[in-house]
Amino acid sequence: MSKVNRRQAQKKIKDLTKDLNRHSRLYYLDDSPEISDAEYDRLFRELLDIESQFPDLCLNDSPTLRVGASPENGFDTVRRQIPMLSLDNAKNADEMRSFDERIRRNLDRDHSIVLMGEPKLDGAGVELIYVEGSFEIGSTRGDGRVGENVTSNLINILSIPLVLDGPAPSRLAVRGEVILPLRAFDRLNSIREKKGKDAFVNPRNAAAGALRMLNDIDRDRLRSLEFHAYGLGEGLPEQIVDQQGLLEQLALWGFKTSPGYALCKNVEEAIQYHKAREKERGELGYEIDGSVFKVNEFRLQRDLGELSRMPRWAIAFKFQPQQETTIIEDIFVSVGRTGALTPVARLRPVFVGGVTISNASLHNQDEIDRKDVRIGDTVVVQRAGDVIPQIVSVVKAKREKGTTRYKLPTSCPSCGSDVVRSDEEAVVRCVNIECSAQLRNNILHLAGRAALDIEGLGEKLVDQLISKGLVTKLSDVFALDVDALESLPRMGRKSAGNLFASLSRSKKTTFARFISSLGISDVGEGVAQILANKFEDLSLLIDADLDSLIQIDGIGQTIAESVRNFFRNPRNLKEVEKLRELGIRWEEGVETQKSPKKQTLKGQIFVLTGSFDGISRGELKAFIEERGGKVTSSVSKKTDFLVAGDSPGQKLKKSEELGIKVIGQEALLLLADP
Repeated sequence: MSKVNRRQAQKKIKDLTKDLNRHSRLYYLDDSPEISDAEYDRLFRELLDIESQFPDLCLNDSPTLRVGASPENGFDTVRRQIPMLSLDNAKNADEMRSFDERIRRNLDRDHSIVLMGEPKLDGAGVELIYVEGSFEIGSTRGDGRVGENVTSNLINILSIPLVLDGPAPSRLAVRGEVILPLRAFDRLNSIREKKGKDAFVNPRNAAAGALRMLNDIDRDRLRSLEFHAYGLGEGLPEQIVDQQGLLEQLALWGFKTSPGYALCKNVEEAIQYHKAREKERGELGYEIDGSVFKVNEFRLQRDLGELSRMPRWAIAFKFQPQQETTIIEDIFVSVGRTGALTPVARLRPVFVGGVTISNASLHNQDEIDRKDVRIGDTVVVQRAGDVIPQIVSVVKAKREKGTTRYKLPTSCPSCGSDVVRSDEEAVVRCVNIECSAQLRNNILHLAGRAALDIEGLGEKLVDQLISKGLVTKLSDVFALDVDALESLPRMGRKSAGNLFASLSRSKKTTFARFISSLGISDVGEGVAQILANKFEDLSLLIDADLDSLIQIDGIGQTIAESVRNFFRNPRNLKEVEKLRELGIRWEEGVETQKSPKKQTLKGQIFVLTGSFDGISRGELKAFIEERGGKVTSSVSKKTDFLVAGDSPGQKLKKSEELGIKVIGQEALLLLADP
């Protein structure tokens, strides 16, 4: 822990807080990081150390406060004096015109009423309480009057300011929508698939579920969320007289507001605004399901008042779902990279929402049974969120006689192994570690940092090993020799030797890492450590029954069944035995550490461009940084080397203009290990 005096600590805390908040926004909101994860972690730990010495100097917007403790016994409730009301819906332009007529009649006005139009974000409604400008309590919408206190999760959302910018009322209740941008949704689903978890169905459910996480808090998921403010429940400043002014003030306080809001002078302009939003919805980076229109003037809102569950001065104009009917010609089963068996309906091609669709996921057996989907059925289909083909319902009146209920196969279509289903999961899985459909994902998982940490074994190299037939099962990775590796495209003798050495080093590991490396469903780094701590050796874990597994703290029903099912599979046991025969070993209770790398690249600045053989740019960046070098994103006069791979971009031209030395992958390896 660094030792500093109080004056030094105050300045350091201020600077680190500012820098870390900036880097967090660049990473999570702008997707343009300027520093590595390791550098961010180093700065974060430094701030944490100084704050622990001087806790009274901790600032209200410190990033360390965003990692709060999780509730232990469920969420407390928050009761509101002013409820969060629902909105009446308009399904078409005529119903919008009827809404306009009602408000003009209630206000006894002949002329048009100005409306504020805002996109209707498809997320989860929340209320944030600020006291003296600082965030104090955040709650879900709940039933409108009573919500759940989810403050511990909300503080992880980086677009929620912990301290308001500028003066504000002493107590403020800010209302808005928590959404998950589509780019983040895709990224998180990709991560979940690699970890063997089920993908989120849609961004809205992913956002709402994140807010109510009690255990196993996914902070990356929370930090990927965005909060967009649209109104106040308490604390409206006297000088703000309309919705437009309020949205402008919310932005001044530091909130994101409804994107693309606009004033509409009359109902016909409102209808045109809605049509424009519907036309552009597929191009946005977030999901919207309609438009919200509010009488702009607060004075008129007060005159109109509210009904028991909804205001008279606002309405939600929902988009029309684009649906068509077609016929299910067949149902086939796809085996995912995590072993999940997914039934897919092969449809008679139909044009929906601007594209022709021919397949639609049926998700699982429960979904098939719930909708009673059968081969030959006429079904209603739509594109969920205008993206994912979805079977809405079966037109049973058109069902032909003789159709039978569909049941998933009891064996894996890829490898023929028996499939299993947990009592707490809807997903049916193949747990055979040798299954060809899962091989690529299993190898990448095995090589990952949380498992055996095989340096240099990246996606491209794994694909080559599989396509060449050098690896057909997991253990084949450790049967590779230098000659076999050298036979791969663009793999030189030195590179092959380096990878072989990396494979050899990775054989010495820990029991926890070995368990993690097997890719057992729902068994990540943390669970693997729990199992390693509980069982003295591998044989005891293999022989453990379901009851003994469930009784372990941190191991629930689903995880216990995953572990038991994995080790009950004879093919898996054979593969585990083979891995041990090939030299995978560990010392009980001893965590192996990678020996520190010689700082052969210390003080030198590198820029990477193009693609490289057998290694990703991220891995190459880590390789350089482990040896003391620094990797930047752009070429400048300070750059020492440009490392150029295949298809280099404009960085090569700029380097040549500036006289920067250009080297290849092999030259870099020689430079790092002279």
